[in-house]
Amino acid sequence: MALGAFDYFVLTVTLLASAAIGVYYRLTGGKQQTTQEYMLGDKKLSIIPVGFSLMASFMCATAMFGLSAENYLRGTQFMVINACNIIGTPIVAYVFLPVFYKLGYLSVYQYLEERFGKSTRIFASVAFSIQTVLRTALVLYAASLALNAIAGFSQTASMTVVGVLCTFYSTVGGIKAVIVTDLFQSLLMFGSVFTVIAVAAVEVGGLSEIWRIAYDYGRVELFNFQIDPTVRHSWWSLMLGGMFTYVSVYGVNQVQVQRYLTMKDYGTAVKTLWFCWPITAFLSLSMCFAGLAIFSKYRDCDPIKEGRITSGDQLMALFVLDTMTHIPGLTGLFLAGVCSSALCSVSAALNSLAAVTLEDYVMPLTNVDIPDSKRVVWLKVLVVLYGILSIALAFCAHFVGPLLQASMTILGIIGGPMLAVFTLGILIPYANQKGVLVGLVAGLVFSFILGLGGPKPPVHNLPTYTNGCSPDSFRDFGVNASSTAALLLPTSMTTLEIHEENYMYLYRISYMYYIVIGFATTVLVTLVASLFFESNANTLDPKLLFSANPNGVERQVETRQKRPSTVSKTVTFSINS
Repeated sequence: MALGAFDYFVLTVTLLASAAIGVYYRLTGGKQQTTQEYMLGDKKLSIIPVGFSLMASFMCATAMFGLSAENYLRGTQFMVINACNIIGTPIVAYVFLPVFYKLGYLSVYQYLEERFGKSTRIFASVAFSIQTVLRTALVLYAASLALNAIAGFSQTASMTVVGVLCTFYSTVGGIKAVIVTDLFQSLLMFGSVFTVIAVAAVEVGGLSEIWRIAYDYGRVELFNFQIDPTVRHSWWSLMLGGMFTYVSVYGVNQVQVQRYLTMKDYGTAVKTLWFCWPITAFLSLSMCFAGLAIFSKYRDCDPIKEGRITSGDQLMALFVLDTMTHIPGLTGLFLAGVCSSALCSVSAALNSLAAVTLEDYVMPLTNVDIPDSKRVVWLKVLVVLYGILSIALAFCAHFVGPLLQASMTILGIIGGPMLAVFTLGILIPYANQKGVLVGLVAGLVFSFILGLGGPKPPVHNLPTYTNGCSPDSFRDFGVNASSTAALLLPTSMTTLEIHEENYMYLYRISYMYYIVIGFATTVLVTLVASLFFESNANTLDPKLLFSANPNGVERQVETRQKRPSTVSKTVTFSINS
Protein backbone atom coordinates (compact mmCIF):
# COMPACT_ATOMS: atom_id res chain seq x y z
CA MET A 1 0.00 0.00 0.00
CA ALA A 2 1.68 3.17 1.15
CA LEU A 3 4.82 1.43 2.34
CA GLY A 4 7.79 0.71 0.10
CA ALA A 5 10.20 -2.20 0.35
CA PHE A 6 12.69 -0.19 2.41
CA ASP A 7 9.94 0.84 4.86
CA TYR A 8 9.05 -2.79 5.42
CA PHE A 9 12.75 -3.58 5.87
CA VAL A 10 13.20 -0.89 8.54
CA LEU A 11 10.06 -1.97 10.40
CA THR A 12 10.95 -5.66 10.25
CA VAL A 13 14.56 -5.16 11.39
CA THR A 14 13.39 -3.03 14.30
CA LEU A 15 10.86 -5.56 15.51
CA LEU A 16 13.31 -8.45 15.12
CA ALA A 17 15.89 -6.48 17.13
CA SER A 18 13.48 -6.40 20.08
CA ALA A 19 13.01 -10.16 19.86
CA ALA A 20 16.79 -10.67 19.55
CA ILE A 21 17.39 -8.81 22.83
CA GLY A 22 15.09 -11.27 24.58
CA VAL A 23 16.91 -14.23 23.07
CA TYR A 24 20.30 -12.75 24.03
CA TYR A 25 19.40 -12.48 27.70
CA ARG A 26 17.91 -15.96 27.64
CA LEU A 27 21.24 -17.38 26.45
CA THR A 28 23.64 -15.28 28.56
CA GLY A 29 24.38 -14.74 32.25
CA GLY A 30 22.30 -16.97 34.48
CA LYS A 31 19.95 -17.66 31.55
CA GLN A 32 16.91 -16.46 33.55
CA GLN A 33 16.88 -19.57 35.73
CA THR A 34 16.24 -17.82 39.06
CA THR A 35 13.53 -15.46 40.26
CA GLN A 36 16.19 -12.97 41.32
CA GLU A 37 17.52 -12.74 37.76
CA TYR A 38 14.22 -13.14 35.90
CA MET A 39 12.27 -10.54 37.87
CA LEU A 40 14.96 -8.26 39.38
CA GLY A 41 17.86 -8.61 36.93
CA ASP A 42 20.17 -9.64 39.78
CA LYS A 43 19.93 -6.00 40.94
CA LYS A 44 22.72 -5.03 38.53
CA LEU A 45 20.93 -2.67 36.15
CA SER A 46 22.15 0.91 35.70
CA ILE A 47 20.59 4.37 35.75
CA ILE A 48 20.19 5.13 32.05
CA PRO A 49 18.33 1.99 30.87
CA VAL A 50 16.12 1.87 33.96
CA GLY A 51 15.38 5.60 33.69
CA PHE A 52 14.27 5.22 30.10
CA SER A 53 12.27 2.11 31.04
CA LEU A 54 10.44 4.05 33.77
CA MET A 55 9.57 6.69 31.19
CA ALA A 56 8.63 4.26 28.41
CA SER A 57 6.30 2.13 30.51
CA PHE A 58 4.17 5.26 31.11
CA MET A 59 4.63 7.22 27.86
CA CYS A 60 3.18 4.81 25.32
CA ALA A 61 1.23 4.70 22.08
CA THR A 62 -1.85 6.13 23.79
CA ALA A 63 0.24 9.16 24.78
CA MET A 64 1.77 9.54 21.32
CA PHE A 65 -1.58 9.67 19.54
CA GLY A 66 -3.60 11.03 22.45
CA LEU A 67 -1.36 14.02 23.24
CA SER A 68 -1.01 15.04 19.60
CA ALA A 69 -4.78 14.83 19.12
CA GLU A 70 -5.42 16.75 22.34
CA ASN A 71 -3.26 19.70 21.23
CA TYR A 72 -4.62 19.63 17.68
CA LEU A 73 -8.27 19.64 18.71
CA ARG A 74 -8.30 21.36 22.11
CA GLY A 75 -5.15 23.43 22.46
CA THR A 76 -2.02 23.40 24.55
CA GLN A 77 -3.40 23.64 28.10
CA PHE A 78 -2.56 19.99 28.79
CA MET A 79 1.16 20.84 28.54
CA VAL A 80 0.89 22.29 32.05
CA ILE A 81 0.65 18.78 33.52
CA ASN A 82 4.41 18.36 33.12
CA ALA A 83 5.04 20.98 35.82
CA CYS A 84 3.38 18.83 38.48
CA ASN A 85 6.02 16.13 38.21
CA ILE A 86 8.57 18.31 39.97
CA ILE A 87 6.29 18.07 43.02
CA GLY A 88 5.56 14.37 42.63
CA THR A 89 9.17 13.21 42.20
CA PRO A 90 10.41 14.06 45.74
CA ILE A 91 7.24 12.55 47.23
CA VAL A 92 7.96 9.27 45.48
CA ALA A 93 11.69 9.38 46.16
CA TYR A 94 11.63 10.29 49.85
CA VAL A 95 8.27 9.05 51.16
CA PHE A 96 7.37 5.80 49.36
CA LEU A 97 10.62 4.50 47.92
CA PRO A 98 12.51 4.20 51.25
CA VAL A 99 9.78 1.98 52.71
CA PHE A 100 9.65 -0.34 49.70
CA TYR A 101 13.44 -0.55 49.54
CA LYS A 102 13.69 -1.47 53.21
CA LEU A 103 11.26 -4.33 52.60
CA GLY A 104 12.40 -5.26 49.09
CA TYR A 105 9.49 -7.57 48.27
CA LEU A 106 9.04 -8.66 44.67
CA SER A 107 5.38 -7.65 44.88
CA VAL A 108 4.74 -4.20 46.31
CA TYR A 109 1.38 -5.48 47.55
CA GLN A 110 3.08 -7.75 50.08
CA TYR A 111 3.58 -4.54 52.06
CA LEU A 112 -0.18 -4.27 52.36
CA GLU A 113 -0.41 -7.75 53.86
CA GLU A 114 2.08 -6.88 56.58
CA ARG A 115 0.37 -3.57 57.24
CA PHE A 116 -3.30 -4.37 56.72
CA GLY A 117 -3.66 -8.15 56.32
CA LYS A 118 -3.98 -10.66 53.49
CA SER A 119 -7.48 -9.55 52.41
CA THR A 120 -6.27 -6.02 51.69
CA ARG A 121 -3.30 -7.36 49.75
CA ILE A 122 -5.44 -9.57 47.51
CA PHE A 123 -8.06 -6.87 46.99
CA ALA A 124 -5.41 -4.34 45.97
CA SER A 125 -3.64 -6.83 43.72
CA VAL A 126 -6.86 -7.60 41.86
CA ALA A 127 -7.48 -3.88 41.37
CA PHE A 128 -3.95 -3.44 39.97
CA SER A 129 -4.41 -6.38 37.62
CA ILE A 130 -7.67 -5.00 36.24
CA GLN A 131 -6.16 -1.55 35.76
CA THR A 132 -3.04 -2.85 34.04
CA VAL A 133 -4.77 -5.32 31.71
CA LEU A 134 -7.25 -2.65 30.57
CA ARG A 135 -4.51 -0.12 29.91
CA THR A 136 -2.40 -2.72 28.09
CA ALA A 137 -5.32 -3.51 25.79
CA LEU A 138 -5.71 0.20 25.09
CA VAL A 139 -2.03 0.48 24.15
CA LEU A 140 -2.26 -2.43 21.70
CA TYR A 141 -5.32 -0.85 20.11
CA ALA A 142 -3.50 2.49 19.74
CA ALA A 143 -0.62 0.84 17.87
CA SER A 144 -3.05 -0.95 15.58
CA LEU A 145 -4.55 2.38 14.50
CA ALA A 146 -1.27 3.46 12.92
CA LEU A 147 -0.46 0.10 11.37
CA ASN A 148 -3.93 -0.07 9.89
CA ALA A 149 -3.96 3.49 8.55
CA ILE A 150 -0.42 3.57 7.14
CA ALA A 151 0.52 0.00 6.23
CA GLY A 152 -2.97 -1.32 5.58
CA PHE A 153 -2.58 -4.11 8.14
CA SER A 154 -5.84 -5.20 9.67
CA GLN A 155 -6.32 -4.19 13.29
CA THR A 156 -6.59 -7.86 14.19
CA ALA A 157 -3.21 -8.65 12.65
CA SER A 158 -1.60 -5.51 14.08
CA MET A 159 -2.69 -6.14 17.67
CA THR A 160 -1.76 -9.80 17.43
CA VAL A 161 1.74 -9.21 16.02
CA VAL A 162 2.64 -6.51 18.54
CA GLY A 163 1.14 -8.49 21.42
CA VAL A 164 2.87 -11.75 20.48
CA LEU A 165 6.24 -10.05 19.97
CA CYS A 166 6.37 -8.36 23.37
CA THR A 167 5.01 -11.51 25.04
CA PHE A 168 7.86 -13.45 23.43
CA TYR A 169 10.80 -11.34 24.56
CA SER A 170 9.24 -10.69 27.98
CA THR A 171 8.88 -14.46 28.47
CA VAL A 172 12.32 -15.59 27.36
CA GLY A 173 14.44 -12.62 28.48
CA GLY A 174 12.89 -11.53 31.76
CA ILE A 175 13.20 -8.05 33.26
CA LYS A 176 16.67 -7.48 31.74
CA ALA A 177 15.32 -7.93 28.23
CA VAL A 178 12.33 -5.72 29.00
CA ILE A 179 14.43 -2.85 30.35
CA VAL A 180 17.16 -2.95 27.69
CA THR A 181 14.53 -3.20 24.96
CA ASP A 182 12.73 -0.24 26.53
CA LEU A 183 15.88 1.84 26.07
CA PHE A 184 16.17 0.86 22.41
CA GLN A 185 12.47 1.43 21.79
CA SER A 186 12.45 4.76 23.64
CA LEU A 187 15.00 6.14 21.19
CA LEU A 188 12.77 5.01 18.31
CA MET A 189 9.80 6.67 19.99
CA PHE A 190 11.69 9.96 20.25
CA GLY A 191 12.74 9.57 16.62
CA SER A 192 9.16 9.13 15.44
CA VAL A 193 7.91 12.22 17.26
CA PHE A 194 10.83 14.36 16.13
CA THR A 195 10.32 13.20 12.54
CA VAL A 196 6.73 14.45 12.56
CA ILE A 197 7.83 17.82 13.96
CA ALA A 198 10.74 18.14 11.54
CA VAL A 199 8.66 17.35 8.44
CA ALA A 200 6.01 19.90 9.45
CA ALA A 201 8.66 22.52 10.26
CA VAL A 202 10.25 22.13 6.83
CA GLU A 203 6.86 22.41 5.16
CA VAL A 204 5.71 25.60 6.93
CA GLY A 205 9.07 27.29 7.49
CA GLY A 206 10.33 26.45 10.98
CA LEU A 207 9.34 25.62 14.55
CA SER A 208 8.43 29.22 15.32
CA GLU A 209 6.02 29.23 12.39
CA ILE A 210 4.27 26.14 13.76
CA TRP A 211 3.78 27.96 17.06
CA ARG A 212 2.61 31.16 15.30
CA ILE A 213 -0.01 29.26 13.31
CA ALA A 214 -1.23 27.55 16.48
CA TYR A 215 -1.45 30.92 18.25
CA ASP A 216 -3.29 32.60 15.37
CA TYR A 217 -5.86 29.78 15.26
CA GLY A 218 -6.50 29.86 19.02
CA ARG A 219 -4.61 26.69 19.95
CA VAL A 220 -2.24 28.28 22.47
CA GLU A 221 -3.67 28.31 26.00
CA LEU A 222 -1.48 27.87 29.06
CA PHE A 223 -3.01 30.05 31.78
CA ASN A 224 -6.52 28.76 32.41
CA PHE A 225 -6.92 29.28 36.17
CA GLN A 226 -10.67 28.58 36.39
CA ILE A 227 -11.56 26.92 39.69
CA ASP A 228 -14.74 25.32 38.33
CA PRO A 229 -14.18 21.52 38.58
CA THR A 230 -16.29 20.94 35.46
CA VAL A 231 -13.67 22.72 33.34
CA ARG A 232 -11.92 19.85 31.60
CA HIS A 233 -8.37 21.24 31.75
CA SER A 234 -7.24 24.07 34.00
CA TRP A 235 -4.13 24.70 36.08
CA TRP A 236 -5.86 23.25 39.13
CA SER A 237 -7.15 20.06 37.51
CA LEU A 238 -3.86 19.39 35.71
CA MET A 239 -1.59 20.15 38.67
CA LEU A 240 -3.68 18.28 41.23
CA GLY A 241 -4.79 15.41 39.01
CA GLY A 242 -1.39 15.18 37.34
CA MET A 243 0.52 15.10 40.63
CA PHE A 244 -1.70 12.39 42.11
CA THR A 245 -1.44 10.37 38.89
CA TYR A 246 2.34 10.71 38.83
CA VAL A 247 2.72 9.59 42.46
CA SER A 248 0.25 6.75 41.91
CA VAL A 249 2.12 5.47 38.84
CA TYR A 250 5.69 6.05 39.98
CA GLY A 251 5.24 5.55 43.71
CA VAL A 252 2.98 2.57 44.37
CA ASN A 253 2.50 0.83 41.02
CA GLN A 254 4.09 -2.61 40.70
CA VAL A 255 5.34 -1.87 37.17
CA GLN A 256 7.54 0.99 38.36
CA VAL A 257 8.47 -0.24 41.83
CA GLN A 258 9.78 -3.48 40.34
CA ARG A 259 12.16 -1.38 38.21
CA TYR A 260 13.50 0.46 41.25
CA LEU A 261 14.32 -2.88 42.84
CA THR A 262 16.55 -3.84 39.89
CA MET A 263 18.99 -1.16 41.11
CA LYS A 264 21.85 -2.01 43.47
CA ASP A 265 20.79 0.39 46.24
CA TYR A 266 18.32 3.06 47.28
CA GLY A 267 20.57 5.98 46.33
CA THR A 268 20.88 4.72 42.75
CA ALA A 269 17.13 4.27 42.53
CA VAL A 270 16.56 7.87 43.61
CA LYS A 271 19.05 9.16 41.04
CA THR A 272 17.27 7.11 38.38
CA LEU A 273 13.92 8.61 39.33
CA TRP A 274 15.32 12.15 39.04
CA PHE A 275 16.88 11.21 35.69
CA CYS A 276 13.54 9.88 34.48
CA TRP A 277 11.59 13.08 35.22
CA PRO A 278 13.17 15.45 32.62
CA ILE A 279 13.19 12.89 29.79
CA THR A 280 9.54 12.07 30.47
CA ALA A 281 8.62 15.78 30.45
CA PHE A 282 10.65 16.35 27.29
CA LEU A 283 8.95 13.50 25.43
CA SER A 284 5.51 14.61 26.65
CA LEU A 285 6.07 18.20 25.50
CA SER A 286 7.40 16.92 22.17
CA MET A 287 4.26 14.85 21.65
CA CYS A 288 2.15 17.89 22.46
CA PHE A 289 4.11 20.03 20.00
CA ALA A 290 3.71 17.30 17.37
CA GLY A 291 -0.05 17.94 17.59
CA LEU A 292 0.53 21.60 16.75
CA ALA A 293 2.84 20.54 13.92
CA ILE A 294 0.07 18.40 12.47
CA PHE A 295 -2.39 21.27 12.89
CA SER A 296 -0.10 23.53 10.85
CA LYS A 297 -0.66 21.27 7.86
CA TYR A 298 -4.41 20.72 8.24
CA ARG A 299 -5.37 24.13 9.64
CA ASP A 300 -7.56 24.99 6.64
CA CYS A 301 -8.64 21.48 5.69
CA ASP A 302 -9.51 19.44 8.76
CA PRO A 303 -9.36 15.74 7.77
CA ILE A 304 -12.03 14.78 10.30
CA LYS A 305 -14.61 17.12 8.77
CA GLU A 306 -13.35 16.20 5.33
CA GLY A 307 -14.23 12.60 6.13
CA ARG A 308 -10.76 11.12 5.69
CA ILE A 309 -10.58 9.93 9.31
CA THR A 310 -13.14 9.48 12.06
CA SER A 311 -11.26 10.58 15.21
CA GLY A 312 -8.39 12.74 16.37
CA ASP A 313 -6.43 9.69 17.46
CA GLN A 314 -5.84 8.91 13.77
CA LEU A 315 -4.36 12.34 12.96
CA MET A 316 -0.69 11.47 13.37
CA ALA A 317 -0.99 8.36 11.20
CA LEU A 318 -2.72 10.37 8.47
CA PHE A 319 -0.05 13.06 8.63
CA VAL A 320 2.65 10.44 8.08
CA LEU A 321 0.68 9.01 5.17
CA ASP A 322 0.37 12.44 3.55
CA THR A 323 3.93 13.69 4.08
CA MET A 324 6.46 10.86 4.45
CA THR A 325 5.63 8.06 2.06
CA HIS A 326 7.76 9.55 -0.73
CA ILE A 327 10.92 9.29 1.43
CA PRO A 328 12.15 5.66 1.53
CA GLY A 329 12.39 4.26 5.04
CA LEU A 330 10.94 7.27 6.85
CA THR A 331 7.44 5.83 7.15
CA GLY A 332 8.88 2.51 8.28
CA LEU A 333 10.91 4.33 10.94
CA PHE A 334 7.78 6.09 12.21
CA LEU A 335 5.86 2.82 12.40
CA ALA A 336 8.79 1.25 14.22
CA GLY A 337 8.53 4.04 16.78
CA VAL A 338 4.79 3.51 17.14
CA CYS A 339 5.23 -0.21 17.65
CA SER A 340 8.04 0.47 20.10
CA SER A 341 5.83 2.78 22.15
CA ALA A 342 3.35 -0.07 22.47
CA LEU A 343 5.97 -2.73 23.12
CA CYS A 344 7.49 -0.70 25.99
CA SER A 345 4.27 -0.47 27.97
CA VAL A 346 2.94 -3.92 27.19
CA SER A 347 6.15 -5.80 28.04
CA ALA A 348 6.49 -3.89 31.32
CA ALA A 349 2.90 -4.66 32.21
CA LEU A 350 3.12 -8.38 31.40
CA ASN A 351 6.23 -8.84 33.50
CA SER A 352 4.67 -7.11 36.51
CA LEU A 353 1.30 -8.83 36.15
CA ALA A 354 3.06 -12.20 36.27
CA ALA A 355 4.96 -11.21 39.42
CA VAL A 356 1.83 -9.98 41.19
CA THR A 357 -0.21 -13.03 40.21
CA LEU A 358 2.35 -15.51 41.51
CA GLU A 359 3.26 -13.58 44.66
CA ASP A 360 -0.22 -12.36 45.60
CA TYR A 361 -2.62 -15.02 44.30
CA VAL A 362 -1.01 -18.36 43.60
CA MET A 363 1.40 -18.73 46.54
CA PRO A 364 -0.68 -17.16 49.35
CA LEU A 365 -3.89 -18.94 48.35
CA THR A 366 -2.40 -22.38 47.62
CA ASN A 367 0.11 -22.21 50.50
CA VAL A 368 2.39 -24.50 48.50
CA ASP A 369 6.18 -24.21 48.57
CA ILE A 370 7.33 -23.77 44.96
CA PRO A 371 11.05 -24.25 44.28
CA ASP A 372 12.77 -21.26 42.70
CA SER A 373 13.38 -22.98 39.36
CA LYS A 374 9.69 -23.87 39.06
CA ARG A 375 8.70 -20.35 40.08
CA VAL A 376 10.45 -19.07 36.96
CA VAL A 377 8.44 -21.51 34.85
CA TRP A 378 5.24 -20.30 36.52
CA LEU A 379 6.19 -16.69 35.80
CA LYS A 380 6.84 -17.40 32.12
CA VAL A 381 3.51 -19.19 31.75
CA LEU A 382 1.73 -16.26 33.41
CA VAL A 383 3.41 -13.77 31.05
CA VAL A 384 2.06 -15.75 28.08
CA LEU A 385 -1.44 -15.97 29.55
CA TYR A 386 -1.58 -12.23 30.27
CA GLY A 387 -0.30 -11.53 26.77
CA ILE A 388 -3.18 -13.54 25.29
CA LEU A 389 -5.70 -11.81 27.58
CA SER A 390 -4.41 -8.34 26.64
CA ILE A 391 -4.65 -9.11 22.91
CA ALA A 392 -8.22 -10.38 23.36
CA LEU A 393 -9.32 -7.27 25.28
CA ALA A 394 -7.68 -4.96 22.73
CA PHE A 395 -10.44 -5.87 20.29
CA CYS A 396 -12.92 -4.11 22.58
CA ALA A 397 -10.87 -0.90 22.90
CA HIS A 398 -12.57 0.85 19.98
CA PHE A 399 -15.60 1.41 22.23
CA VAL A 400 -13.69 3.95 24.37
CA GLY A 401 -13.45 7.69 23.71
CA PRO A 402 -10.30 9.75 23.08
CA LEU A 403 -7.21 7.65 23.89
CA LEU A 404 -5.62 10.18 26.23
CA GLN A 405 -8.74 10.64 28.34
CA ALA A 406 -9.50 6.91 28.38
CA SER A 407 -5.96 6.09 29.57
CA MET A 408 -5.99 8.77 32.27
CA THR A 409 -9.46 7.65 33.40
CA ILE A 410 -8.27 4.05 33.84
CA LEU A 411 -5.29 5.27 35.84
CA GLY A 412 -7.48 7.59 37.91
CA ILE A 413 -10.44 5.49 39.00
CA ILE A 414 -8.23 2.71 40.39
CA GLY A 415 -5.05 4.66 41.07
CA GLY A 416 -6.68 7.10 43.51
CA PRO A 417 -7.97 4.54 46.02
CA MET A 418 -4.79 2.45 45.67
CA LEU A 419 -2.56 5.44 46.37
CA ALA A 420 -4.72 6.27 49.39
CA VAL A 421 -4.24 2.81 50.92
CA PHE A 422 -0.44 2.96 50.64
CA THR A 423 -0.39 6.53 51.92
CA LEU A 424 -2.49 5.61 54.94
CA GLY A 425 -0.27 2.62 55.63
CA ILE A 426 2.96 4.61 55.52
CA LEU A 427 1.85 7.89 57.14
CA ILE A 428 -1.13 7.12 59.45
CA PRO A 429 -0.25 4.53 62.12
CA TYR A 430 -3.76 4.35 63.59
CA ALA A 431 -5.36 3.28 60.24
CA ASN A 432 -6.26 -0.40 60.64
CA GLN A 433 -7.19 -3.37 58.46
CA LYS A 434 -10.97 -3.24 58.71
CA GLY A 435 -11.04 0.51 58.31
CA VAL A 436 -8.85 0.33 55.20
CA LEU A 437 -10.98 -2.40 53.62
CA VAL A 438 -14.11 -0.31 54.12
CA GLY A 439 -12.37 2.76 52.73
CA LEU A 440 -10.88 0.94 49.73
CA VAL A 441 -14.22 -0.57 48.72
CA ALA A 442 -15.97 2.79 49.14
CA GLY A 443 -13.27 4.60 47.14
CA LEU A 444 -13.29 2.11 44.27
CA VAL A 445 -17.09 1.97 44.04
CA PHE A 446 -17.41 5.76 44.00
CA SER A 447 -14.53 6.11 41.51
CA PHE A 448 -16.09 3.61 39.13
CA ILE A 449 -19.45 5.38 39.34
CA LEU A 450 -17.76 8.72 38.72
CA GLY A 451 -15.51 7.55 35.89
CA LEU A 452 -17.62 4.94 34.11
CA GLY A 453 -21.11 6.13 34.99
CA GLY A 454 -22.91 8.56 32.81
CA PRO A 455 -23.99 9.83 30.47
CA LYS A 456 -21.25 12.47 30.21
CA PRO A 457 -21.21 15.62 28.07
CA PRO A 458 -19.28 15.53 24.78
CA VAL A 459 -15.69 16.79 24.78
CA HIS A 460 -15.38 20.41 23.68
CA ASN A 461 -13.16 20.89 20.60
CA LEU A 462 -11.80 24.17 19.29
CA PRO A 463 -12.98 25.37 15.87
CA THR A 464 -11.58 23.61 12.80
CA TYR A 465 -11.93 24.70 9.18
CA THR A 466 -12.32 23.26 5.71
CA ASN A 467 -12.15 26.43 3.61
CA GLY A 468 -8.85 25.20 2.15
CA CYS A 469 -10.24 21.87 0.98
CA SER A 470 -11.17 21.07 -2.59
CA PRO A 471 -14.96 20.79 -2.98
CA ASP A 472 -14.43 17.43 -4.67
CA SER A 473 -12.74 16.01 -1.61
CA PHE A 474 -16.01 15.76 0.30
CA ARG A 475 -17.56 13.75 -2.49
CA ASP A 476 -14.47 11.56 -2.76
CA PHE A 477 -14.64 10.64 0.92
CA GLY A 478 -18.38 10.15 1.07
CA VAL A 479 -19.42 13.34 2.86
CA ASN A 480 -22.99 14.45 2.16
CA ALA A 481 -22.86 17.41 -0.22
CA SER A 482 -25.72 19.20 1.53
CA SER A 483 -23.62 19.50 4.67
CA THR A 484 -20.55 20.90 2.95
CA ALA A 485 -21.52 24.52 3.55
CA ALA A 486 -21.78 23.91 7.27
CA LEU A 487 -18.38 22.25 7.30
CA LEU A 488 -16.78 25.38 5.88
CA LEU A 489 -17.62 27.25 9.08
CA PRO A 490 -15.97 26.88 12.50
CA THR A 491 -17.75 24.68 15.01
CA SER A 492 -20.50 26.43 16.96
CA MET A 493 -20.36 25.91 20.70
CA THR A 494 -23.82 27.20 21.54
CA THR A 495 -25.60 23.86 21.20
CA LEU A 496 -22.88 22.07 23.13
CA GLU A 497 -23.02 24.55 26.01
CA ILE A 498 -26.81 24.27 26.25
CA HIS A 499 -26.67 20.49 26.26
CA GLU A 500 -24.01 20.35 28.96
CA GLU A 501 -26.42 21.91 31.44
CA ASN A 502 -28.68 18.87 31.03
CA TYR A 503 -26.07 16.46 32.40
CA MET A 504 -25.80 15.57 36.08
CA TYR A 505 -23.18 17.74 37.77
CA LEU A 506 -21.29 14.68 39.06
CA TYR A 507 -20.68 13.50 35.49
CA ARG A 508 -19.55 16.91 34.29
CA ILE A 509 -16.55 16.94 36.65
CA SER A 510 -13.22 16.88 34.81
CA TYR A 511 -11.73 13.41 34.42
CA MET A 512 -8.47 14.82 35.85
CA TYR A 513 -10.16 15.02 39.27
CA TYR A 514 -11.19 11.35 39.33
CA ILE A 515 -7.96 10.25 41.00
CA VAL A 516 -8.12 13.10 43.53
CA ILE A 517 -11.72 12.33 44.47
CA GLY A 518 -11.03 8.59 44.68
CA PHE A 519 -8.04 9.27 46.93
CA ALA A 520 -9.96 11.67 49.19
CA THR A 521 -12.97 9.35 49.49
CA THR A 522 -10.80 6.38 50.48
CA VAL A 523 -8.82 8.39 53.04
CA LEU A 524 -11.85 9.98 54.67
CA VAL A 525 -13.89 6.77 54.89
CA THR A 526 -10.87 4.86 56.22
CA LEU A 527 -10.09 7.43 58.92
CA VAL A 528 -13.69 7.41 60.13
CA ALA A 529 -14.12 3.62 59.88
CA SER A 530 -10.82 2.98 61.71
CA LEU A 531 -12.24 4.74 64.78
CA PHE A 532 -14.73 1.89 65.21
CA PHE A 533 -12.15 -0.90 65.13
CA GLU A 534 -9.22 -1.73 67.35
CA SER A 535 -5.96 -0.10 66.31
CA ASN A 536 -2.62 -1.93 66.28
CA ALA A 537 -0.53 1.27 66.02
CA ASN A 538 1.47 0.41 69.15
CA THR A 539 2.64 -2.94 67.75
CA LEU A 540 3.50 -1.90 64.21
CA ASP A 541 6.96 -2.70 62.87
CA PRO A 542 8.69 0.69 62.30
CA LYS A 543 9.94 -0.48 58.89
CA LEU A 544 6.32 -0.31 57.64
CA LEU A 545 6.10 3.43 58.36
CA PHE A 546 7.65 6.55 56.87
CA SER A 547 11.06 7.44 58.20
CA ALA A 548 12.57 10.88 57.66
CA ASN A 549 16.07 9.38 57.75
CA PRO A 550 16.54 6.15 55.77
CA ASN A 551 20.36 6.36 55.97
CA GLY A 552 22.23 3.29 57.08
CA VAL A 553 19.22 0.99 57.16
CA GLU A 554 20.09 -2.55 56.12
CA ARG A 555 17.39 -5.03 55.25
CA GLN A 556 16.92 -8.45 53.71
CA VAL A 557 15.48 -8.25 50.21
CA GLU A 558 13.06 -11.11 49.72
CA THR A 559 12.35 -12.26 46.20
CA ARG A 560 9.58 -14.61 47.14
CA GLN A 561 6.46 -14.93 49.26
CA LYS A 562 7.28 -14.70 52.97
CA ARG A 563 5.93 -17.76 54.82
CA PRO A 564 7.18 -19.57 57.89
CA SER A 565 7.42 -22.86 55.97
CA THR A 566 9.53 -21.40 53.19
CA VAL A 567 13.24 -20.66 53.17
CA SER A 568 13.47 -17.31 51.42
CA LYS A 569 16.17 -16.52 48.91
CA THR A 570 17.67 -13.20 49.99
CA VAL A 571 20.27 -10.64 49.12
CA THR A 572 21.55 -7.98 51.51
CA PHE A 573 21.96 -4.36 50.55
CA SER A 574 22.40 -1.01 52.24
CA ILE A 575 20.32 2.09 51.69
CA ASN A 576 22.56 5.05 51.05
CA SER A 577 21.33 8.47 50.16
